[in-house]
Amino acid sequence: MERPGASSLPDAVRGHWADRWAPAGLRPYLRLARIERPIGWWLLLLPCWWSAALAALVKGQPYPDPLHCLLFLIGAVAMRGAGCTYNDIVDRDLDLRVERTRQRPLPSGQVSLKGALAFLGLQGLVGLLVLLQFNGFAILTGFGSLAVVALYPFMKRFFWMPQIVLGLAFSWGALMGWAAAFGSLGLTPVLLYLASIAWVVGYDTIYALQDIEDDEIAGIKSSARFFGERVTLGVGICYGLTVLLMTAAFVRAGVGIASFIGLGLFAVHLGWQVARIDRADGAGALRLFRSNRDAGLILFAAMIADALF
Repeated sequence: MERPGASSLPDAVRGHWADRWAPAGLRPYLRLARIERPIGWWLLLLPCWWSAALAALVKGQPYPDPLHCLLFLIGAVAMRGAGCTYNDIVDRDLDLRVERTRQRPLPSGQVSLKGALAFLGLQGLVGLLVLLQFNGFAILTGFGSLAVVALYPFMKRFFWMPQIVLGLAFSWGALMGWAAAFGSLGLTPVLLYLASIAWVVGYDTIYALQDIEDDEIAGIKSSARFFGERVTLGVGICYGLTVLLMTAAFVRAGVGIASFIGLGLFAVHLGWQVARIDRADGAGALRLFRSNRDAGLILFAAMIADALF
């Protein structure tokens, strides 16, 4: 039987298999990897899939490489878990000061520091095995993300927009899909990467609204605190840049009408999010944040349709 406080965090998916069926001794490690919060790996995966789909369109293929898409899925789950584990190791003292995070496995004592480090190494090994399945250029590109990932947890201590650094890390897949397909990079994937960075800053600003009061007490910096009363405008600017840069990437790639229709629907979804932002509604902010999976899948499905037809 698990001790009090060992349950999933408030923003976890209710009734997730990790809480219902996983062995009790394994559950704290699954929570450390945020397995019961799949939105994280979805948001890491989607730029990979966008990039793979865009590469398929440029190459005239009817769909992105299925093996690449599967590898990106496995890699996204593993590396998102590794990133969360590393973040929790670095932030274990800060997490004690924030209501929503103090029951995480490390600050609550469910997992030891030594156990967390071993688990981090295991997830990193899975990510490495996935990365080694790609061409040499893609492998080197993948390793390039590690410096940004290592830097991110420290940014909230002194940088008012740590979401930008998160965007640099979480958007790396926008380069990887193209690198895996072509063995090189160019302006098109860079534009896609920049679009994804703006998207990440926007949706993570919404996510940060849940913690804005605790962050002020703990001295944690975030884009939600930076924008303050103008958070709706700030997110709107980020999402506007996302659509503008995505349009530039699509124009340069020469995609078809289906991709642009998908981009239009994606833009409408982002606009709907902006219209629904309420600084005082933490639960609503979580719902809006999670809805970005659907927005990203709409865009990906449109690109697949474009390639097929």
